[in-house]
Amino acid sequence: MLTDMSTSRPGATAGAPASGRRNHDDAPHTAEQFARLAELDDGPERDALRDELVTAWLPMAHRIAGRFRDRGESVEDLRQVAALGLVKAIDRFDPSRGAFESYAVPTITGEVKRHFRDRMWALRVPRRVQELRNRVRVARRELTQHPGSPEPTVAAIASHTGLTEEEVTAGLEALESFSTLSLDAELSTGDDGYSLADTLGETDTSYDVVVDREAAKEGLRRLPERERAILYMRFFEDMTQSRIADRLGISQMHVSRLISRSCARVRDEVLGSRHPGADRR
Repeated sequence: MLTDMSTSRPGATAGAPASGRRNHDDAPHTAEQFARLAELDDGPERDALRDELVTAWLPMAHRIAGRFRDRGESVEDLRQVAALGLVKAIDRFDPSRGAFESYAVPTITGEVKRHFRDRMWALRVPRRVQELRNRVRVARRELTQHPGSPEPTVAAIASHTGLTEEEVTAGLEALESFSTLSLDAELSTGDDGYSLADTLGETDTSYDVVVDREAAKEGLRRLPERERAILYMRFFEDMTQSRIADRLGISQMHVSRLISRSCARVRDEVLGSRHPGADRR
């Protein structure tokens, strides 16, 4: 705890006792200004006093923002968010409830945390998962704070936090999922380099063909032998209807009708088996 011996910082109250103790040296003496702010109605005088308080407490807001550096957001943007939290704290502060710093610190910290929660995730994830991530991250830091401490196991983190091992696992996965990786990201170097997109599989349309063949197999078995032969010659031997007609000694028009009727019968049986309530021909 630091002792504030300065009387010249912005926002310091004239005549404040030199022995007054402060949690931080960026916490100015502004009790009188807050008391006066609470009595003023909206207007230029209140706005000017509010701006004076913001200027006086801005170094503390910047200090809080600095705690969140190196997390993927620029320090300048973090300071802007913290300053917004400071303004909210000043507007909502009730001087009769205690010291401003005790109210402002959690207010500003909460504003910065909300910024990370709502704006910094590349993909929107449930708030519960974000909270698990934060609890796991804090637990890992606490369990490895001594030099030479081994990486904590899932069981150790669960015991430390009171979470289940499944929740810890979800939190650990979220630790690695704060940002996304482009599908065009190179995964190797050199002439044979490939991107993440090259490692992703694609839907094989042949699976649909297999499903359709298996579904039609039973219906084909039920067809009369001549109809089965005609379908085989047409679709497997790629014979024209005229050649099939010549081989069987019937007209090409008759072959066409038999093919259409056989295909319709098989199709109706397949659809009827997938939808038991459907009418069959």
